[in-house]
Amino acid sequence: MNPEKNGIFSNLKYDLPASIVVFLVAVPLCLGIALASGAPLFSGIIAGIVGGIVAGSLSGSQLGVSGPAAGLAVIVLTAIQELGAFEIFLMAVVIGGIFQVLLGFAKAGIIGYYFPSSVIKGMLSGIGIIIILKQIPHAVGYDKDYEGSLSFAQPDGHNTFSELFYMFEALSTGAIIITAISMLILILWEQPFMKKIKLFQIVQGPLIVVGLGIVLNLIFQNMPSLALTAEQVVKIPVPDSINGFFGQFTLPDYSSITNPAVWVTGMTIAVVASLETLLCLEATDKLDPFKRVTPANQELKAQGVANVISGLIGGLPITQVIVRSSTNIQSGGRTKMSSIFHGIILLVCAMSIPFILNLIPLASLAAILFLVGYKLAKPVLFKQMYGQGQTHFVPFMVTILGIVFTDLLMGIGMGLAVAIFYVLYNNYKKPFLFEKDKDLKDGVLRLALAEDVTFINKASIQRTLSQIPDGSKVIIDASKSINIDFDVIEIIEEFEVSAKHRNIDLTIIERERKGVENQVSEVEHALSNNLLKIDKKTVTI
Repeated sequence: MNPEKNGIFSNLKYDLPASIVVFLVAVPLCLGIALASGAPLFSGIIAGIVGGIVAGSLSGSQLGVSGPAAGLAVIVLTAIQELGAFEIFLMAVVIGGIFQVLLGFAKAGIIGYYFPSSVIKGMLSGIGIIIILKQIPHAVGYDKDYEGSLSFAQPDGHNTFSELFYMFEALSTGAIIITAISMLILILWEQPFMKKIKLFQIVQGPLIVVGLGIVLNLIFQNMPSLALTAEQVVKIPVPDSINGFFGQFTLPDYSSITNPAVWVTGMTIAVVASLETLLCLEATDKLDPFKRVTPANQELKAQGVANVISGLIGGLPITQVIVRSSTNIQSGGRTKMSSIFHGIILLVCAMSIPFILNLIPLASLAAILFLVGYKLAKPVLFKQMYGQGQTHFVPFMVTILGIVFTDLLMGIGMGLAVAIFYVLYNNYKKPFLFEKDKDLKDGVLRLALAEDVTFINKASIQRTLSQIPDGSKVIIDASKSINIDFDVIEIIEEFEVSAKHRNIDLTIIERERKGVENQVSEVEHALSNNLLKIDKKTVTI
């Protein structure tokens, strides 16, 4: 069953509760990333609003949620310092968005499909682990690292693991109590018997956790030993009036459009934001219980338009973000309405009740994110990947370790490099098909070349041919090969000359065809012209 087939509003009972949970998680992340970026705090809220409403509306992703991303924080911080003003940086965000739209029309979204499943699953597990590690200090009241941080190295000179030691110097009893009670509620809500009760199917556990967190925060304010500090709660800017709210929006410096540094920054934002979006897109599709496939080029266009609008009104750069997207999925979201609603709720609440949002303890949100992190990095996934063999397990683990000990893009790059190594190594080992009982009998050695023989196979083929004894009978069968690199043809031709001097009886069976057209485009052309006939009576949903 495809949820959106019955209309985007037909799943409100799932999407609306999920959007509230995503909104609650998004608020501190938006603020934290803005703080780490050296930008005005409200710029993070703007990016969250635009990411939800604009990117959510234009995107083809049903479950992806967009907003400011931690992966861009360092780029933003450096760019603001080098360009000299936040308004000049906003012009770079607009330019970056335009470049993203152009990338979408250039069909650059295909890049996302080149990341192997083992790396994508490693990315999800790595983010799950880093979420848990990063939230532990917040859970006990030590809030020195900004919310949304995913990098190993922190701005204060600490790192993910050293932070776990420093937090013992500033344990907060009030925060620990809130975390403990919140975890008990969330674990209780996950039990099968709770899910059978209709009320608890509608009311999400995270909503109860946040509501109780606010109540406990108010109660603890009268108890000095338990009272939470300003650092231990959400800190959204509170305007004096509606005019004050709109006064927090910032326009870009249009005169800086002629500055070459602005264009370089814009292109950098476009490339990094697009890459993070495509990776998140792949990961979100894998988490989607309905296994829908998002059109990647449409996503780049949607993100580009969202970044143009965000830059024009004072927001940070936007990408699709896996923490918010996975929270959406785990909270029961089914269509893009959950992302859109989360943006609308963020706008309304930032405008009308920021003082209530500022009562939410970060400890409550840490408990929610603990559950998100655990579901992303379940132990059963490690067992499954191990069972698939080292070709899949090693890139999976390298990606996880890379993300935990460096950052998201570096970790994925490391995992991808290892995955490519295994592809090359396996390709090196299989230049031809050979079965001993079938291809070595009656004194004749038969080597049937693989369908695709590249320069990677050059060394293994040359080694095999050099080991054939003088006086042998050999058949090199290339009839099934679609593509043979010139390097390999050259080796076979050299062996043909050598065979005459070594008394080797050599037979070469040529390819039946020298090449083929692009088979993908052939299929797409056939489908676009309705050449595939489907008996609709036989199709069941």
